[in-house]
Amino acid sequence: MSSPLITTILLLSSILLHSSTQVSSQTATLFSPIRKDESTNLYTMLIYLKTPLQPSQLHLDVGSYLPWYDCARHYKSSSYQPVIYNSSLCINLDTKVYGNCFDKPGPGCSNDTCSYFPENPVTRKGGMGELLTDKFSLTVAKNPAQLGPVSEIVLSCTTPNKYSRIYRGLAKGSTGLASLGRFNYSLSAQISRGSSSLWIFTLCLPSLSNASGIVLFNSPKIDVSNSLIYTPLILGPRGADTQSFYWYKSPDYYIGLTSFKVNGKLVLLNQTLLAIDELGLGGTKISTSKPYTVLQSSIFTALADAFVKESGKLNFTLVNPVEPFSVCYAAEKIPITRVGPAFPAIDLVLQGKEVFWRIYGSNSMVRIKNEGVDAWCLGFMDGGLNTRTSIVIGGHQLEDNLLEFDLERERLGFSSSLLLRGTTCADFDFKTT
Repeated sequence: MSSPLITTILLLSSILLHSSTQVSSQTATLFSPIRKDESTNLYTMLIYLKTPLQPSQLHLDVGSYLPWYDCARHYKSSSYQPVIYNSSLCINLDTKVYGNCFDKPGPGCSNDTCSYFPENPVTRKGGMGELLTDKFSLTVAKNPAQLGPVSEIVLSCTTPNKYSRIYRGLAKGSTGLASLGRFNYSLSAQISRGSSSLWIFTLCLPSLSNASGIVLFNSPKIDVSNSLIYTPLILGPRGADTQSFYWYKSPDYYIGLTSFKVNGKLVLLNQTLLAIDELGLGGTKISTSKPYTVLQSSIFTALADAFVKESGKLNFTLVNPVEPFSVCYAAEKIPITRVGPAFPAIDLVLQGKEVFWRIYGSNSMVRIKNEGVDAWCLGFMDGGLNTRTSIVIGGHQLEDNLLEFDLERERLGFSSSLLLRGTTCADFDFKTT
């Protein structure tokens, strides 16, 4: 039987069966397995780092600027090099800070080095680190037992301390951060540049902790317009999504959500909240560091009320909410379909009424079974009145959806639930293609 990683790669071929394909003979398609941490409901991706190459699980964040790593406990390499503060690399990174170290020399402790303020995307806490370069590699898609070419990576060598608490809240088992954001030195940008390939990556998050999803880099130049739906990526203002780098452009992926629909019926929203103002407030972005979608209070109330109204027409029974959720239903009599529990579909309406991202029960609802409780709960969170971003689409809503981040054309491609095709991000039967 095919492994989940191999079959997930083959899923791309199935989805794009009738597309025209041009594959570069020079660049191998690389991939990393993605794991879901059941304790945080967040994700890690695997890269091979240092010399000799060692497997390293990093917290996966589709925003964030630079990758960073725990150098206090986990860094032994013969090939690392500190980034000197007046070097061309430091000038290009424009961190505006450098420093010296008076402890024992080693990774993260050198003199006259380019420094960096890493940020935890879950807690928003910051830390301090020195920049270094080292060797890394990823697995080759055509042969998961083979590593691809060894390339150079720049990352922040971050030393946690009792003041920064930089690693708290990340996916369990991670030793740093894999940043896939819109920044010239994010991990995704460095992989593409190192391979002389287009800055495009494909993400498929797993819905189970005992199976793997996948992220693909250097994938073939494929016309997928007949298979994926595309929406433009919107650039956030400088300093909008950072505590430290106010001069940097936002690394996050914003999209132009215009409304919600529940069961095909429009949900009236405050349109001002859906736009991004000059201070970076409002709008809709995607995050793999939020387990569930977080909505500004008035948006949450409007969506929840519409959902309860439409679910009531199906005679579903409301029960006491189970934290952290606000709307829950008795699971006993809820029919199960191939796309999850048979609740009303939620549409994220994008540019024009014809372009929407449909969220079925598998992505809108969360099953809670403990201490005599068996309920399906609406997996959207009330973020309060004064949220910086009005809508943050979280990991649960992204699971088992194929996402293509195309930085060349500034667009996001999405498939909606792969369950409609009888497969998931974690498992795909080659015999069905």
